[in-house]
Amino acid sequence: MLPRPLKLASSSDFRRTMRKGTRGGSRTLVVHLRARTDTAVRGGPRFGLVVSKQVGNAVTRHTVSRKLRAVARTQAEALPREFDVVIRALPVSATASSAELAGDLERAVRKARAKIAKPPQERTTR
Repeated sequence: MLPRPLKLASSSDFRRTMRKGTRGGSRTLVVHLRARTDTAVRGGPRFGLVVSKQVGNAVTRHTVSRKLRAVARTQAEALPREFDVVIRALPVSATASSAELAGDLERAVRKARAKIAKPPQERTTR
């Protein structure tokens, strides 16, 4: 279980992170990463999970969710406090081990952070 300060609580936070955040993907999951602009950032980065029916039946989805929560807890120390993170599990995650999910989460977060750090490309006009 993730502690309350590390959870995305409202649907508006999920929606904002998924729509306006930067995306990074891997084989088993997709990560949406967004920096909060709150002046009083408490706790650490906040995580939310999306595990749809495409992943499998209820037992499989809950197993994947448990694995992802445990992996997110370990990743919380590596991320800046002001980040909101939504982890979207892909169907392949149903057969992935915790170690694979941990590696894929780390890789996807690294990709998303690289996109945030990269300056926007200048548009070319014709």
